Amino acid sequence: MNRTDVQVAFCGSAGDGTIAVGDIFKRAMARAGYRVIAFDIYPPEIRGFGKCIARVRVTAEQAYSLKRQSDVLVSLNDGHAIPHVPEVCDYGAVIYDNNPIAALAEGRHISGHIQPAQLPYGLPMRELSEQVTGGAKSRNIVALGYVAGVFGLPKEVFMAAMEEKFSRKSATIANTNSAAFDAGYEAGATVFRLDFITFGDPKPAAVDIGDVRMMTGNGAVVRGCLDAGMNTFFGYPITPATSIMERLAVELPKRGGRLVQTEDEISAISATIGAGYAGSRSATATSGPGLALMVEMLGLGVMAEVPSVIFCSQRGGPSTGMPTKTEQSDLHLAVYGGAGDAQRIVMAPTNVEGAWRCAGKAFEMAEKYQTPVIVLLDLYLSNRYETVVLPRNNPFEAESVKTRPLRDRGMPYERFAFTDDGVSPRTIPGEEDGMHTVTGLEHNTLGRPNDQPEMHERMSEKRHNKLLAALDHPGITISKRFGQEGPVDVGILGWGSTFGEILEAMFLAQEEGISCSAMKVVMLSPLPIEPIRAFFNDCREVLIPELNYEGQFANLVTAALPRAVTRLNRVPGIPMSVDDILDQIRRLAAGARASAAE
Repeated sequence: MNRTDVQVAFCGSAGDGTIAVGDIFKRAMARAGYRVIAFDIYPPEIRGFGKCIARVRVTAEQAYSLKRQSDVLVSLNDGHAIPHVPEVCDYGAVIYDNNPIAALAEGRHISGHIQPAQLPYGLPMRELSEQVTGGAKSRNIVALGYVAGVFGLPKEVFMAAMEEKFSRKSATIANTNSAAFDAGYEAGATVFRLDFITFGDPKPAAVDIGDVRMMTGNGAVVRGCLDAGMNTFFGYPITPATSIMERLAVELPKRGGRLVQTEDEISAISATIGAGYAGSRSATATSGPGLALMVEMLGLGVMAEVPSVIFCSQRGGPSTGMPTKTEQSDLHLAVYGGAGDAQRIVMAPTNVEGAWRCAGKAFEMAEKYQTPVIVLLDLYLSNRYETVVLPRNNPFEAESVKTRPLRDRGMPYERFAFTDDGVSPRTIPGEEDGMHTVTGLEHNTLGRPNDQPEMHERMSEKRHNKLLAALDHPGITISKRFGQEGPVDVGILGWGSTFGEILEAMFLAQEEGISCSAMKVVMLSPLPIEPIRAFFNDCREVLIPELNYEGQFANLVTAALPRAVTRLNRVPGIPMSVDDILDQIRRLAAGARASAAE
């Protein structure tokens, strides 16, 4: 068990500094040596409207998801925080402003909603902020200092995190925040505290195997792109993928790369495929609405066998949908979207480290198998912070191109020649004796239009079969089983960011004596059918939880492997509940045991 497992939630209105103070807290805890998972919920509205929640889970050892209940709730806006009081665990703390600027109507102050088993901590946030800074703007930092003081957390890590956070601000702002933090810390350090919530000594990550980092999924994608040697990026802003482009706009030029903000998503994918054709490692990033606009050009990438990488961070849909809410509902679009049989490689990492690895390996696969590669994230994974350990040695190949043999120079160049592995020798425009035709029309081995039945059959087979080798691509997890080996009562099959909640639920079920295991599937196209078949054969019952209404992954799997499965589909706009998954595991396990008894 973790010596430390504490989740803190900061809740306020847009403009209260809720997300900022959550960011400082998680950075400070990471500096202190703890493992961190954090996720922010914020509104699509402009400043001054809507609820913001920053949740940070701090553990001594690896955790896989946020907890359903927080141990500490910090209210920066009682109207927004009151509905979340029931989410605080028994003997958890509720920290609030006990000296509001004006009298509140009955039921409007959070103190009247704290439950008997919860511990109230009143703090004059606004008053302390005004005393030490001359204004109320720093009351969020006062609250942060109070949390640190109450639980005896080291001041220096918070000061370092604040210095990093406000490094571009004036010295006056930095001094103001330091004074506000100190005032809150002193107030917290003197309060009587019952030791129901404790921060034990952290268990440092194994730094000998790599560098410890705290980053988001989108930050990991950026790091993976740079480590893989990507040198061109074309993008159009869209939530929640925009930060990929924003970070690359800063980092890519430092490495001699080029980034262009295009006028729309169609231009972005067109330029990405054009750069890939010219021999550049190129990529774009988007969300569901943007990917929908890209499908026609993706078909060209498949037909012309041009390498390109597309990062799609899913959000609530359809249409404009819910831009700041998470969902896993673009799977059908990523795998099937487009005219004709246009299979491409689709991967979905399950955590932040996986986002880095999938990003780097996507460029290898795009080049090696000469195809577009889509990496599916979602808002939860894109914005989620995790402490990760990245290897110091770059694991990504600098070049994965199957080039034309020298002995074939001077012969008519068959750009789309039939080969044993389905991958044709490729030349870059301008290479000697490499002139060839590329078209979106069906074509022969020279690239010239040819719509004869036999040619279309053979080319379709070539384009599909060459992708099967991706199931054995080195250096990346295609699928992986966790938990008990051999036959089990319940198997949980998952993909994407929801797998963290699946793992947490599986561990809890095992503690209850339930026979269960879980498998994550990272490669969604082509689908690793044999490992999934073996997993199915070991499971009396199979549960597939996912954040979409239709059960898109269940559709994909059961189409390839006819098998009765239990679907757990949710579209709340927030991460899947561990309790929901655990309840289903219990129900299925009871049914499996009853059937076995009969």
